[in-house]
Amino acid sequence: MAASDGFEANLGHIVDQVAQEKGIDRQVLVETMEAAILKAAQAAFGPDRELEARFNSDTGAIDLFQYMTVVNEVDNPESEIPATIAQKYWPDVEVGEEIGFQIFWHPNDAERARQQDKEYGSLLDLKQARSTFGRIAAQTAKQVLLQRVRDAERDLIYNEYKDKRGELIRGIIRRFEKGHTVIVDLGKTEGVLPYREQTPRETYRPGDRIVAFVKEIDRDARGPMVILSRSAPQLVEKLFESEVPEIYEGIVRIVGVAREAGSRSKIAVATRDGDVDPVGACVGIKGSRVQAVVQELRGEKIDIVPYDQDAARYIIAAIQPAEVNKVIVDEADNRMELVVPDEKLSLAIGRKGQNVRLASQLTGWKLDIISESKFKALEEEALAAFREIDGITDDVSRAMYRLGFRALEEVAEASVEELQTIEGVDGVEGGAALKRSATDTMERLRTDRFSDLLTRREPPSERELLRLVAGIGLRTLQFLEEGGYRTLRDIVREDPDRLAIKTGLLNKKARSVQKAARHFVESELPMLERERATRRQQIAAEEAANAAREDEGSELAPQAAEAVVQPPAGESPEEGGAGAEA
Repeated sequence: MAASDGFEANLGHIVDQVAQEKGIDRQVLVETMEAAILKAAQAAFGPDRELEARFNSDTGAIDLFQYMTVVNEVDNPESEIPATIAQKYWPDVEVGEEIGFQIFWHPNDAERARQQDKEYGSLLDLKQARSTFGRIAAQTAKQVLLQRVRDAERDLIYNEYKDKRGELIRGIIRRFEKGHTVIVDLGKTEGVLPYREQTPRETYRPGDRIVAFVKEIDRDARGPMVILSRSAPQLVEKLFESEVPEIYEGIVRIVGVAREAGSRSKIAVATRDGDVDPVGACVGIKGSRVQAVVQELRGEKIDIVPYDQDAARYIIAAIQPAEVNKVIVDEADNRMELVVPDEKLSLAIGRKGQNVRLASQLTGWKLDIISESKFKALEEEALAAFREIDGITDDVSRAMYRLGFRALEEVAEASVEELQTIEGVDGVEGGAALKRSATDTMERLRTDRFSDLLTRREPPSERELLRLVAGIGLRTLQFLEEGGYRTLRDIVREDPDRLAIKTGLLNKKARSVQKAARHFVESELPMLERERATRRQQIAAEEAANAAREDEGSELAPQAAEAVVQPPAGESPEEGGAGAEA
């Protein structure tokens, strides 16, 4: 209790000292402690009492008061007093007036508390609760003060560092927490480098200096609120900004960054000054600038790509060091097909697909890399599919291919206006006829696949079942598989909007595919299974009949042989043998 007494006796002095040292408004501290003491008093004396906590600047303590209302009939004895009893103590009191009592809870006021209990004990009923509240109040005031100081310090740190979000910051690694989380000393506070924001294959040791990207200032975090990152793409951007004056001055700008932390990064740069080479500015004399960034990133490889407004040229630059022979652009699907020499295919794709993946991230285009030989094979495959359309010549097929048509369903789903622009197609009527023929051809080929499965003994695969759905051609099947939809069940149970988003199909097409899949599952698939079952029964019956005939033939064979060697009646075996020999 002595410790509590000392704390309470110096409470006013402590408030002044904390307010001065921490830069916290004194009135804010006072109001915070008053609210805390009031809450503790309501818990100790009862929530129904009308209590008030007030800081006493003369004594440096917090005084507590209770108010009771004079009434004729008492409903709440903790906040109301009968007029008959009140008038015994205060003859002039009237109904409706409030009577205030100071609750003497501090040990220094023990004598005044005893006197109060003697005079108003039966009325206030405070003695038992007051005996423990003194200790609770002292502890509460101290805890609230410390918590308010911590909150104020966090506010100061937040206000100082909130403008550093998105910038580089330097610090010293101090320790590790929870296994892999790194705590970094930033000077006035500490930052946290979570495991998910660390760069693979980097090692961190206490005492090492580190440069990191300030990803977030989390004001509500329990620990350090400055969240750092070593894996964010913005780290590369900010490092170049610090090394290349032209970027800092705005002459050269970084258009985009794609990064796989610890392994490789690609950055696209452009300039507003025609006399400045943006790539050369970032590389520096003898590679000095880019090497400084590489060194800070612990050896991470960096490709610097010149930005071009022409998407094809931009992607050709982004896919370097591979060479590109041909680019086929599909703007509707935001996709490009890059044809590279056979010997450069692995270089274009990169280790585990890294090069094409980073190029796709950098440019925002979906990229398909194919070799020259495979491109020719795909071309022949597409032309063969186009030749299935009734009345289509090789010239028209090649014209369609040159315009970007790659599959039969693309022709069936194209608009008449688009088809009539194909060389060799006769106007609107020709375009409409081509569209009808392509649609009829797709249905005919689907019927052929259906018939093939009826006569085949092996059950169809999930992919083959998808190809039986009306409207799902090879192109749509590719989108579905890339979106993770590999079975009929995946499509039927999915939300149509989500199906469109994950596959990249248009909403109308996605809903059409789902509707067709449901129809197939409900109508055509049961028929297919019944006919296949009937066919299996027929085959089994035929095999059983054939087996029976073979068994019957094998039983007759010995009897026939015996009939041949049986001698005629009246002849001995020897005679028969002699006649046979003759």
